[in-house]
Amino acid sequence: MSHATPIDLRSDTVTRPTAAMRQAMANAEVGDDVLDGDPTTQQLEALVAERLGKEKALFFPSGSMANQAAIWVHTRPGTELLCDADAHIYRWEIAAAAGLCGVQCHPVQGQGALFTVDDLRGHLRAPSIHAPEPSLVCLENTHNGAGGAVTSLADMQAMQQLAATHGLPVHLDGARLWNAATALQLPISALAACADTVMVSFSKGLGAPVGACLAGPPEFITKAHRARKRFGGGMRQSGILTAGALFALQHHYGRLAEDHASATYLAQVVDGAGGARVVMPHTNIVMIDLPTRRAAPVVTRARELGVRISEWHPGRVRAVTHLNAPVGVVATAAALIRQALEEVLAI
Repeated sequence: MSHATPIDLRSDTVTRPTAAMRQAMANAEVGDDVLDGDPTTQQLEALVAERLGKEKALFFPSGSMANQAAIWVHTRPGTELLCDADAHIYRWEIAAAAGLCGVQCHPVQGQGALFTVDDLRGHLRAPSIHAPEPSLVCLENTHNGAGGAVTSLADMQAMQQLAATHGLPVHLDGARLWNAATALQLPISALAACADTVMVSFSKGLGAPVGACLAGPPEFITKAHRARKRFGGGMRQSGILTAGALFALQHHYGRLAEDHASATYLAQVVDGAGGARVVMPHTNIVMIDLPTRRAAPVVTRARELGVRISEWHPGRVRAVTHLNAPVGVVATAAALIRQALEEVLAI
């Protein structure tokens, strides 16, 4: 029997604003952000800069736009940036680094789920008239493509040091950096210190409806503001949006460990069902590897039973825990996902 309203575990971006968040957005003090600034947006930017230990932050409509603005400022056309072979910047931002910035992504293939400083070192090319010059190293923590995996503080510091020896700045795609800091039980500023610039998102684990911030030195953020304008990111009464992000940061950050615990529970329930194997989660993303390339029918059957999960590729499905899926709901979902796996993979 299916649920009238499916449990949606496709992503932590499916959350709806809470009643209190909606109230905060409705009551937000606003101004014209393009003309002379929006007070609520300025409050959010100041808080994010403080939390990350950076001098200044700038609000963006999306994390992808913030990433690309950072690339636009850090690099120059005809150079290359180094990033993980499964990085969001490389896989899921529709070649924006090339299309907008004229920069080639040089994917670093790690020996494990996450690339290490040795992997990065092996991909830094010797200077050659035939090879593009590197201009940037991009890190991602947590790593979406690796199932929300967390890069340790020591590994991030090692990669930052290697980049510095080659005169390269580091940009951190920290869309779920809140989750990484929670998993490592560290202040988020410790992880942010491993990069020159950092993007953080509010529309994932924190449950805001929209938005991200880019943080870094003041002169960098001034240039990033120009890039945001060029990319079409000029906003007016942006406080309506940033009030939701501000509420999320103030009220939802402290509960992320609940999502991590729910993800671990879900992984334990579904592991082995129908021969499937789970990549045990570091945070709130559960990747389920199938013995056959039957992800699409598994997703279909799960939805029929009342749970929405996503196909990552033909041999893998993904479930993500979040604010709108408390422990009891995840327990129900886990049993239904296990049933879907057993039914489909037995065929």
